[in-house]
Amino acid sequence: MLNSGIFYSEVSRRLGINRSTLRAWRTDPSSVDKHQDSACPRCEPIPRPPADAESYSYLLGLYLGDGCISRTGDGSRGVHRLRILCSDSWPGLIEQCSSSMASVHPGRRVNTALCTGCTEVYGDWKHWPCLFPQHGPGKKHHRTIALEPWQQQIVDAHREALVRGLIHSDGCRVTNRIRKKLPDGGEKWYEYPRYHFTNASRDIVNLLTATLDRLDIPWRSHVKATTGVHDQTVVSISTKAAVARMDSFVGPKY
Repeated sequence: MLNSGIFYSEVSRRLGINRSTLRAWRTDPSSVDKHQDSACPRCEPIPRPPADAESYSYLLGLYLGDGCISRTGDGSRGVHRLRILCSDSWPGLIEQCSSSMASVHPGRRVNTALCTGCTEVYGDWKHWPCLFPQHGPGKKHHRTIALEPWQQQIVDAHREALVRGLIHSDGCRVTNRIRKKLPDGGEKWYEYPRYHFTNASRDIVNLLTATLDRLDIPWRSHVKATTGVHDQTVVSISTKAAVARMDSFVGPKY
């Protein structure tokens, strides 16, 4: 198009590519190869999974819990933004989220933005919906959430990473306290750790529990009825052996 005499500004408008980038490519064609690491693995002639599959499995868990994808910019210049909201109470989670997003999409900067009570970790890329096909209009618990076969293969290979991402988003490790009355009229308190996961999407809950089953981690669940919003399902992991197993690859947020 440039060789035919069309101006940079017009080529930029038609293709949605910055004019400075067009000039760099025309001046040094070899510079195009420098951007190959940011190409979408799902859009290649033979689609492949992300290079860092474990980080992707973890990021998938974060996205299903506290993430979303939205469109930014106008027209052909617009891109998609992957947003993960992390509580300011856990700076370690913010760091893990940022590093996993950078590993899934190498060569691009991951940014943070301060929000009320939380930090938004985000990255811009037009191909985020290719890597997270669960993206769609409306809230996740109002639509079907199902993994693509290639995503399921990644999850099967990195089950612990997915569980860690889900717990780090919509779960927690807490100390449960129960009171037991004694025969003499007194009482005694018992404390033990347990993991909780709470989500309104039945599909996302099923994804977690199915993965826990494959990891041989027992769990229980109950529906938490709430006023004015969609009922939530609470998954609890409380046996001593199961908590120890979860501690080995999840642990408390920090």
